Amino acid sequence: MDKTIDIDGIAGELVTLRDYWRYAISRFNAEGLSFGHGTTTAGDDAAFLILDSLDLPIDTLDPFLDARLMPAERWLLAERIETRVATRKPSAYLTGRSYIQGLRFHVDERVIVPRSHIGEILFTEYLGEDDSAYLPDPLSVESAIDICTGSGCLAILAAKFFPNAAVDAVDLSPDALEVAKLNVAEHDLEDRVSLHQGNLFSPIRNRKYDIIITNPPYVDHESIAAFTEEYRAEPAMAFDGGEDGLDLVRRLLIEAPKHLNPEGGMLCEIGAGREILEDEFPDLDFLWLETAESQDAVFWVSARSLGVQAKKKK
Repeated sequence: MDKTIDIDGIAGELVTLRDYWRYAISRFNAEGLSFGHGTTTAGDDAAFLILDSLDLPIDTLDPFLDARLMPAERWLLAERIETRVATRKPSAYLTGRSYIQGLRFHVDERVIVPRSHIGEILFTEYLGEDDSAYLPDPLSVESAIDICTGSGCLAILAAKFFPNAAVDAVDLSPDALEVAKLNVAEHDLEDRVSLHQGNLFSPIRNRKYDIIITNPPYVDHESIAAFTEEYRAEPAMAFDGGEDGLDLVRRLLIEAPKHLNPEGGMLCEIGAGREILEDEFPDLDFLWLETAESQDAVFWVSARSLGVQAKKKK
């Protein structure tokens, strides 16, 4: 079947945003697409793809549902819906944008689509009514680092929440850092966020920080082997955490004490593996943090606790 004729036919038949939303949901369900890149259902994914393609607010669907679309808009939506089905690429790759708590970031196939629980935690802890019970006073933070920065989104959030901090951002992938560079510039933070290419802490040598933020690769090999096409479209290096998913997390826990100031700490996302870490690091006081979708995918550990562990291992 000629794909161009299909798209022209769809664009000729469907007129309103509601038409395209309904059509996309039907197509996504019929073709068995999977989700998890900021959306969890066919309806949410279709809404994101349509609204972001039209530069509309991604969380405001109802006011636009019965809007009649221009011919160019109709063709664009028809083309992107069919591309989503044909390629199985995440919708964020098709629009070139992803969001954390409403903040927009550029994304493409060089980086994983941002969806870290850490973004939610930073917004909850620092924009709530009360001061955070464990994270440092944001005005007191003068240095921060984001390890495995990918698109740079968490480093950018750190710069926004810690207005007095110089922020380093490290990634092993030069391609990912090119995307991070675009995002740092887009958020006008070139003077505060420095990008470094290398393996974990190696590029920053002996520097110390008030806070370490990290969302490292943490998927185990069995889970990677079962990935759907949507997840296979993302860089494999962004997922591979070794046989049990915790190889890099272990290294971070061992190396972090050398890079933290005495009153600092590390905020780390692991996805799964809480029991394994607690068994292997019994002297660490992990504080497991609850998010909308998880109770133990992210932990906070203080520099003091990490220092005690380091001394005992000597």
